[in-house]
Amino acid sequence: MKNLVVLTGAGMSAESGISTFRDAGGLWDQYPVEQVATPEGYAANPELVIDFYNERRKQLLAVKPNRGHELVAEMEKFFHVTVITQNIDNLHERAGSSHIIHLHGELTKVTSSWQPNNPAYIKELKPEGYEVQMGDLAGDGSQLRPFIVWFGESVPMIETAIDYAETADIFLIIGTSLNVYPAAGLLNYVPAHVPVYLIDPKQVPIVSGRKVHVIQKGASEGMEELKKIIVG
Repeated sequence: MKNLVVLTGAGMSAESGISTFRDAGGLWDQYPVEQVATPEGYAANPELVIDFYNERRKQLLAVKPNRGHELVAEMEKFFHVTVITQNIDNLHERAGSSHIIHLHGELTKVTSSWQPNNPAYIKELKPEGYEVQMGDLAGDGSQLRPFIVWFGESVPMIETAIDYAETADIFLIIGTSLNVYPAAGLLNYVPAHVPVYLIDPKQVPIVSGRKVHVIQKGASEGMEELKKIIVG
């Protein structure tokens, strides 16, 4: 079976009702990035940040995977599929995808404020426990913080993602502006002969200079069309 590597961004989950950060009316319009998505913002007001991600987790309970998520999962019948996602939601998991690399962390997990990438302190929350309180501690005695890669922090999974991009037989990009690095740079590691498909209802500038097959549709419609192309 060939290797299908899928890079997904906020547009993948937008049809499910997950608020995007960058679009007009998105979360950045409501919350300055400096306040809720940087180590400095967390240090200045941890309670605000913890409450912000509590609200994001509650949103997960009200949404479900869309047809695009489901079709990505169905591709496992035909390919070895690796999903590399910039999204922190769990919709790919819930749709049935089995191999997912979360570049920017996972909303349903919390970790140590002192050692955020130490596996010993990363904890999966159950839906009934999605609300983290000030005073909830990790195993090392620090405040539990969201298991999210904030701006200014390193992206531990990027090397793993690069390894998979280099082995792709087909590379698919869904719903990302290709503005956020290092994720946007993954396209540079895809072998030159490998076909690249981009699904997005908006025009996305491709700065790599390589040929990209564009399907200018939303995630669900675009995946339906892609399936006909690569599966038949």
